[in-house]
Amino acid sequence: MLPLFPKDTRMISKCLGVYEKDSVVQYIANGLPIYSHGSEDLQSFRFITSNFIKEGLCKATEVSRCFGIPVDSVKRQVAKLRQEGEPAFFSGENRRGYCHKIRGSVLESIQKKLDKGQSVNSIAKEEVLAEGSIRYSIKQGYLKKKSNQQSSLTEGSTYNQRDKQNLEAPLGIATTRTLERAIAAAGLLQEAVPQFSNQQSVDKAGVLFALPALIAQGLLKYKQIYQELSNGYYGLQSTILTLAFMALCRIKNPEQLKQQKVGELGALIGLERVPETRCLREKIQQIVKQNKGKEFNTVLFNHWLKDEGEFFFYIDGHTRIYYGHKANLPVKYISRQKLCLSATTEYWVNDEQGLPYLVFMGELSEKMQDVIEQQIIPELKAGDIIAERISAKEKILFTLIFDRECYQPSFLHRLWEKHEVAVITYRKNVKDKWEENLFQSYNVSILGNKVTLLLYEQRVELGGHTFREIRCLNEGGHQTAIITTNEDITLQEVASKMFSRWSQENFFKYLIADYDFDKMVQYGSEAIDENKKIVNPEYRKISHKIKKLAEKIHRREAKFYKVAEQINEEDIDEIPTLTRYQIQAMDVITALKNEREILITERSKMQSKIMLKEMPDVSRLNKLKPESKLFMNIIKMICYRAETAMAEIIAPHFYKEKNEKRMLIKQLFNTPADIICDEKEQTLTIGIRSLSAPRYNKAINELCEILNQTETIFPGTELKMIFKTQAD
Repeated sequence: MLPLFPKDTRMISKCLGVYEKDSVVQYIANGLPIYSHGSEDLQSFRFITSNFIKEGLCKATEVSRCFGIPVDSVKRQVAKLRQEGEPAFFSGENRRGYCHKIRGSVLESIQKKLDKGQSVNSIAKEEVLAEGSIRYSIKQGYLKKKSNQQSSLTEGSTYNQRDKQNLEAPLGIATTRTLERAIAAAGLLQEAVPQFSNQQSVDKAGVLFALPALIAQGLLKYKQIYQELSNGYYGLQSTILTLAFMALCRIKNPEQLKQQKVGELGALIGLERVPETRCLREKIQQIVKQNKGKEFNTVLFNHWLKDEGEFFFYIDGHTRIYYGHKANLPVKYISRQKLCLSATTEYWVNDEQGLPYLVFMGELSEKMQDVIEQQIIPELKAGDIIAERISAKEKILFTLIFDRECYQPSFLHRLWEKHEVAVITYRKNVKDKWEENLFQSYNVSILGNKVTLLLYEQRVELGGHTFREIRCLNEGGHQTAIITTNEDITLQEVASKMFSRWSQENFFKYLIADYDFDKMVQYGSEAIDENKKIVNPEYRKISHKIKKLAEKIHRREAKFYKVAEQINEEDIDEIPTLTRYQIQAMDVITALKNEREILITERSKMQSKIMLKEMPDVSRLNKLKPESKLFMNIIKMICYRAETAMAEIIAPHFYKEKNEKRMLIKQLFNTPADIICDEKEQTLTIGIRSLSAPRYNKAINELCEILNQTETIFPGTELKMIFKTQAD
């Protein structure tokens, strides 16, 4: 450990003092100078202090206390002087504590390169040295990092300083901008303006790396749709940014803000803190009251489709379970839990990679066929790009891809004839098998992976309509049947598009796990149009009873016929017993059939469907408030797309890119970073702290280069964002 030399005279012992002036260390005994040496001359320091101890002018503990060095180190030098004398300190080249090659001109050359901000790794390659030797010299103090980049990123308040300041805030935790808050409380402030200062190690500041991607995915297009909120400290912009950063940092609902460092999160949006839970919910309420979620989604759809230019849309429904008791929702079968529960359904439109385009909120138990024809297709046709294709009289406007739920030949034919929309889906109820020698091997790309499939195609007639049918022969001999009305793509493309449908399922799975996809945002229910028709609940109950009775009858009859066969085979002594059992079984079967007939007669007097207004008020179906869920779905769609775009940039750095790329991006979002604001240069520098592995730092370095090319301006300011890493 290097000694610390005092600027003012400090007493080593009662008669011995020391001070440093102009890089010269001067020792005084009884007021008279006796020794001196340069402040960098470590060997002279060791010799002089050891000599003082040897002559009895001071003790080893006094030297240790004065210069801040270990007492054991001092004692070793004294023993060295007593055993070997003065030459042990000054004779020959002393390399103890130094790297063999890092001396003299090499040391000076490396120091100059460090001052220019060059990384240790690149310096080691240029000087043909081990990287560890340079780092050892830095650790020992022979080399110092004095680059402007590093010094700029370490300026500003520390976390402890900010924490103390936040605790002492007069209006509550981290409420340091008191004047603006007072003006806002009087209703005279539309929204607080973002202000940044130099801050070190801001928690979760790595999420700012996502801002260019969020803007590229259309986050700021809310300005075209929503009106400004009522006057207050937090406005529309700060609310939208807060919700987006919360989603990316996996803060899954406003209540979880109570467990976060609100001052640190506030620094991310240019304020001293984020809004508290109640305030944030009030702001969300003001946004959703404008009922412009569908319009916002349409604008984003046009933006995304313009950039991607794909006309293959994947459609699937996601069922959201309702665990409350205030709303009367229809019961749906939940496949992932294998239960029938109260739930609502959302219908999603995604692209081949699973990136979301549109979402539609279901009300009752709509069939997906009805949702596609009445909601999804009109919305897709209303898009700017699709409207151009309609004007150009394109043969196929677009192609829809969905699973067997929508399989019905007449429906598929109607989409083509009436809407000029092609489809790709699985065929149901396939009973025949094609000859295996007909199948040929094809190379197919599925979600970027090259696979070899055995495929064959031929024309089939289903329900009086002709379709293309493509089958894939699997290893076990099973044949997967796909039908399509798209005549413009090859059978390889049909297989690729159909088997890529799992990307949408993976999208649902990821959002449930990471974005708390099914979380209820706003409590409460709304009435549904009373003229809508639904299945009569009483009719459904009786139908269920009839079904169960039929099952009982079939089971009883099976046992009855089995006993009849036994009568012909058993001994004559057993026949009376079997006959009595047969008579009893027939009586039970007759009673069950009579009960079934009564229920069938009762059901015939009922309407199979009724209007909502005909249901009793207590049990009348309603729906959860859809606008808040739609708005939050859109925010999560933007965040998922931004996260995916960033993950694709760093994917080439990983062998297991599918798993690691998203893991690294999530790690980046939760990593502390320095925030440096340069008002003169109009820049906002985000310096990310080192990640957990060198290859991660290398990947983020490349990400920084791409992000800096966007020249992103932080919303509400004129500050150009600059992204850097502090890792060598």
